[in-house]
Amino acid sequence: MFKTFRRAFQIEDIRKKILYTFLMLIVIRLGSQLPTPGVDPSYIKEFFAQNTGEAFNFFNAFTGGSFEQMSVFALSITPYITSSIIMQLLTIAIPKLEEMQKEGEDGRKKIASFTRYLTVGLALIESTAMAVGFGRQGLLIEYNFVNAAIVVLTLTGGSAFLMWIGERITENGVGNGISIVLVINIVSRIPNDMATLFEQFIQGKNIAKGGLAVIIILAIILVLVVFVVILQSGERRIAVQYSQKMQGRRTYGGQSTHIPMKINTAGVIPIIFASSLMQFPVLIATFLGKAEGDGIGSEILRGLNQSNWCNPQNIKYSWGLILYIVLTIFFAYFYTSITFNPMEIANNMKKSGGFVPGIRPGRPTVEYLSRILNYIIFIGACGLVVIQFVPILFNGWLGARVSFGGTSLIIIVSVVLETIKQIESQMLVRNYKGFLNR
Repeated sequence: MFKTFRRAFQIEDIRKKILYTFLMLIVIRLGSQLPTPGVDPSYIKEFFAQNTGEAFNFFNAFTGGSFEQMSVFALSITPYITSSIIMQLLTIAIPKLEEMQKEGEDGRKKIASFTRYLTVGLALIESTAMAVGFGRQGLLIEYNFVNAAIVVLTLTGGSAFLMWIGERITENGVGNGISIVLVINIVSRIPNDMATLFEQFIQGKNIAKGGLAVIIILAIILVLVVFVVILQSGERRIAVQYSQKMQGRRTYGGQSTHIPMKINTAGVIPIIFASSLMQFPVLIATFLGKAEGDGIGSEILRGLNQSNWCNPQNIKYSWGLILYIVLTIFFAYFYTSITFNPMEIANNMKKSGGFVPGIRPGRPTVEYLSRILNYIIFIGACGLVVIQFVPILFNGWLGARVSFGGTSLIIIVSVVLETIKQIESQMLVRNYKGFLNR
């Protein structure tokens, strides 16, 4: 990785793209420190001190701490991520959008514009809910229509501005801009998490206990990172053979290739879906001020809260972890089923004269690909569960309160690997151009 960046800095145009990306990231971090007008900063800090649930820690990690500080970037790009997922699902469900996507560059630009409009709409809804829900409880210095409207416009504008920065990074920088914005927000929380771990497990301990704690923490992080790299890079290659065709005096085809099927076919989407679905009732109850109390409703909410899982003092609430695992596996199958179509792949292979050795074209090929896909999805889903389970166990059993979890780790590793591949491909294209010019 370091060798790739060193070679990239030796090329002027790629060096400019990297520096442009770096400057945009500085703008993001500066904006994350700008307070929203009319907001009482002490309220949100007290709120986080009282509500340590995963629902808000998860959101705060994605916003890079901007939500905890209630800065102008408090919503970050979460509305854009949500709108992108919604548009991707609608593209499968609505035939007109599917046709638009197949139109090529023009169709993708139209879908991208729809995504932007939906992002602004979602940001408007989320900021209104925060201004009204938190504003009534003391977030605003003076709760009235004007102050609430200022907060709504500020948060919506901040989210739209971050979306614009992400698109500019994609055009003029390196990597996927939206993903890089998300990663820099997550990475910005790591120093705070490391400081929390130091205070809980190292500070005040003797050299032996402190050193052992450091080794255990570093070992857990290293093993998780290696496991994520293996999971994200792993793939099952389906061999494909193309038959030879005679056109005139020339022979076409006859080559062997393969279909790469990633082990983690759905990426981090199943974890996001499962976490969002389970934490949505907790968020609503917190906004309404009904998260605390007695009764079966409060017991269910405590079970849905990840901060109560794997806690030896309240082990009964760990039933939520079982539900979480089931939902993660379910969404892995669900999301892959709408984004990966074995029948379409089999038909394209048949039209091109391709076939899987030992498998007849048509229906047998579809059944074969579906069977392989089901095995792969299950393995990938189990890998996601393991990555997410270890931080949950660490937080619940040992009482560590950090926002850095399995979801964050998968996103960081995936984006870093993808950015490195893009830099390498740009260097490769430049070398080809230089060779052709010579």
